[in-house]
Amino acid sequence: MAKIFVLDTNIVLHDYRAIRKFQDNDIVIPIAVIEELDKFKKGNDALSYNARGFMREIDKLTNGKMFGTDGVPIGKNLGKIKIEPNHPFPDALKDLFKDDIQDHRILATAIWVRDNHKGRFTALVTKDINLRMKAKAAGMEAQDYLTDKIQDERVEFTQKEVVVLDKAPAEAVAKIAYGQDNSAPWQDLVKQKPYPNQLFKMQKDGDTICARYDADRDRIGLVRKREVYGIKPRNDEQKFAIDACLNPDIKLVSLTGGAGTGKTLIALASALEQINKYDQIILTRPTVILGNQEIGFLPGDEKSKMTPFLQPLMDNLNVIKAQYRPSSKEAQRIEGFLKDEKLLISPLAYIRGRSLGNVYFIIDEAQNLTPHEVKTIITRAGEGTKMVFTGDIFQIDQPYLDQWSNGLTHLGEKMTGQKLFQHVFLRKGERSELSDLAAKLL
Repeated sequence: MAKIFVLDTNIVLHDYRAIRKFQDNDIVIPIAVIEELDKFKKGNDALSYNARGFMREIDKLTNGKMFGTDGVPIGKNLGKIKIEPNHPFPDALKDLFKDDIQDHRILATAIWVRDNHKGRFTALVTKDINLRMKAKAAGMEAQDYLTDKIQDERVEFTQKEVVVLDKAPAEAVAKIAYGQDNSAPWQDLVKQKPYPNQLFKMQKDGDTICARYDADRDRIGLVRKREVYGIKPRNDEQKFAIDACLNPDIKLVSLTGGAGTGKTLIALASALEQINKYDQIILTRPTVILGNQEIGFLPGDEKSKMTPFLQPLMDNLNVIKAQYRPSSKEAQRIEGFLKDEKLLISPLAYIRGRSLGNVYFIIDEAQNLTPHEVKTIITRAGEGTKMVFTGDIFQIDQPYLDQWSNGLTHLGEKMTGQKLFQHVFLRKGERSELSDLAAKLL
């Protein structure tokens, strides 16, 4: 028999089309979820967008119909959906929880659905770990939303995308290091054809040679050490990152790594190095409020409220400016870019809805974005636009995202192998010796 899945509010807010991801199984939406969604129907953020999108989906499905006893069909080869009124906990569990909150109402409804559909597997689906623990304490099957989770081995793969060729033929390595066009046919180095923009390391006379497979030329070519706006790469991964950020044929770049590895700094310095090629450089990051506080709790006008969130971006810009004397031409140019908004540092919420043509677009802290938000941002790219996403998938501030389900992980998984995309995992912290030590030991 078809299974029954009772969805929590956070599933809908994470993916408003989630009801179409459960194959031919039936979906139950507790009325408490609809009440919670009502709080999100106004606004311009992703949660509000998803709340409105879900309600439109439900309205379309129920056009001229009532839910009835069994619910209404979701679509071809899919199950049915029903909105279930609130139900109390059974007598044996009525004293389990003291507080009358929406989470408990959702859990009580899920238990009622299970008890009234004997013989059918029923589970509460929620991204709230606490609610899953409460459900299990009450004897209710509870699951995470697994549809958009990337498997562990795939997450691990994105951190090991550089192939180390320990026994590469010396002649082929010499062609890459010293040859006329600094490249060699891939057949001379590996047995299996690499995927586009595959990265390689090999040794030559005690030095590490970095290379990348160019799918258009069908050759493996040298990745040179290049300085961008005063910033020099300090390790091989930074060398790969700068190469990706400067390559005009690679329109989408993902830079991941821990704190202090130079992700945002390299992206910004590379953008400034090419500023004459683009109409504008936009540097942005999602606004994540800790402690469930609204942005209104911060003092000042709109610009003042956003300053704490954008300060890390300004810190990276100041590092670049510090490479030059304050009176130098380069430092003055940066000030001019800011004044003329040729270089724009802005919250992501203010970018949403724009069409971005011929723009160098850097999205910092992208691990706090959902897969749908990342897709929404990339689909805004117009002709000539380049996008660089940076972040650390192990440092997530959103309560319902993790290293397997965040948008940055999805980007690396889904785009790997495309000519327009390159991912670089930055391993070594270069902020300071103290920062690197803390990252390893604490």
